[in-house]
Amino acid sequence: MMELCYILLKMLFESLGMEMYYGSHVEADAKSTFRLFKYNAPPSNEEGAVGLEAHTDIDIITILCQNEVQGLEIKSREGIWSQVTIPKGCFTVIVGEALKVWSNGRLHAVKHRVTLSRDEDRYSLGCFLLPKRCIEVPREMVDEDHPLLYRPFTFSEYIFFFLSCKDADKRDKALELYAGA
Repeated sequence: MMELCYILLKMLFESLGMEMYYGSHVEADAKSTFRLFKYNAPPSNEEGAVGLEAHTDIDIITILCQNEVQGLEIKSREGIWSQVTIPKGCFTVIVGEALKVWSNGRLHAVKHRVTLSRDEDRYSLGCFLLPKRCIEVPREMVDEDHPLLYRPFTFSEYIFFFLSCKDADKRDKALELYAGA
């Protein structure tokens, strides 16, 4: 899964014309964590029970692999929740806030959640690629049409700020509160 993360990020960097940053910003400066999630099937009278609250990932990129039990939903920019149907044997790739910052907002960190509506347990395995050092928008990503959106910051300090946000509304705006330009 790590190799897949690197391949996807290399493709993203190339598509943005920023391949010169790939080696120094990704392979040389990222670490990963893997996590297995189990969502217990809800009682039969709780159709659409929330298994994981709505959030955006704060990492660089997330790759999810799940069993056949669906439940991942994403929120559009218009505020509409839609279920994502993931075919068997496929992965889901989610852009994290760190990549949103690095791309100066060109890539979007989508808000997502998990709902449960079947009488089967849902499992997913997540690979989360995390930056180690300072996150900074490259000067090439800033121009007249794309003004600087985020000031440089260290990922570890942002995590502490993010975790200190006890209020859900403040946590939803943590990136802009902490690093907005």
